[in-house]
Amino acid sequence: MNILKACRRLVPVAALLTASLVAGCGSQASNSGDKTYNIGIVQLVEHNALDSANKGFVDGLKERGFEEGKNLTIDRQNAQADQSNLQNIAQRFVSAKMDLICAIATPAAQTVANATHDIPIVGTAITDYVGAKLAQSNEKPGGNVTGTSDMNPVKDQIDLLLKIKPTAKTIGVIYCSSEVNSEVQVKAMQEYAESKGLTVKVATISTVNDIQQAAQSLVGSVDAFYEPTDNVIASAMPTLMDITNAAKLPVICGEPNEVKAGGLATYGVDYYQLGVQTGHMAADILEGKAKPADMAIEMPKNLRITINKKNAAAIGITIPDELLKDADIVE
Repeated sequence: MNILKACRRLVPVAALLTASLVAGCGSQASNSGDKTYNIGIVQLVEHNALDSANKGFVDGLKERGFEEGKNLTIDRQNAQADQSNLQNIAQRFVSAKMDLICAIATPAAQTVANATHDIPIVGTAITDYVGAKLAQSNEKPGGNVTGTSDMNPVKDQIDLLLKIKPTAKTIGVIYCSSEVNSEVQVKAMQEYAESKGLTVKVATISTVNDIQQAAQSLVGSVDAFYEPTDNVIASAMPTLMDITNAAKLPVICGEPNEVKAGGLATYGVDYYQLGVQTGHMAADILEGKAKPADMAIEMPKNLRITINKKNAAAIGITIPDELLKDADIVE
């Protein structure tokens, strides 16, 4: 009898324990969806292309449900093209144990990749991941770095130059010798231009302070300029344009923001959309759907002709109607 009573007393207790366990499991499942993710964004320098990629990255994450102020905290840092700043920012992100780091531009990605082999890194505005030693291959990066490439359609850009100025025989190029991304583009451009019978003259720079002298050294011996997606050039396009406009020389650019900053034309990458692509890749990582080691480097999906009609008028260039009808026009 006493045993039966004891058993009757145990049944409600067991039921309560079971209910408590079930409730506890439900609470854990609910809380798992309430996690706040901490992300660091490091941008090499401030200019329109990288700024656009930065904004696109954040918007791409938001499209996938990762929204700042709700379930996402973002630490935004700009290195202002200073290597010591890059290193300090990278160490700060590693110490903070970020869930993910977005690196904008090749030097930024190289610095954070050297600082951590554990935290997932997604890059954007990076031309050649393999050449920059950020990935073993584009198809299978193999480490903790993946992302989107801004590799230009260099052949199409040279063809565009020849459509705009068919008489061009010699092309001048200025780029920063420390940017691997620029070296890759210039090499590809030289090979294609020379296959078309063109001569290429190159001047390298180290800082924005070298642009004026480099440009002046080429004026008088070239018929046009080609500028890759070089961060130093992009951050100081007006300096270059002062020289080329005075000489009435067209500048074909690596991307649309350089055209908006005064260049003549491009067939190039939409950096905002490239950033959105990168945001979606980051979302896949945060959701546990993929790891950087297995995520192929993605190429840009949105390429368009952009033409600066104001610059064309200033240097006396007539743009063929066939190009204008499909182009984004900068007035």
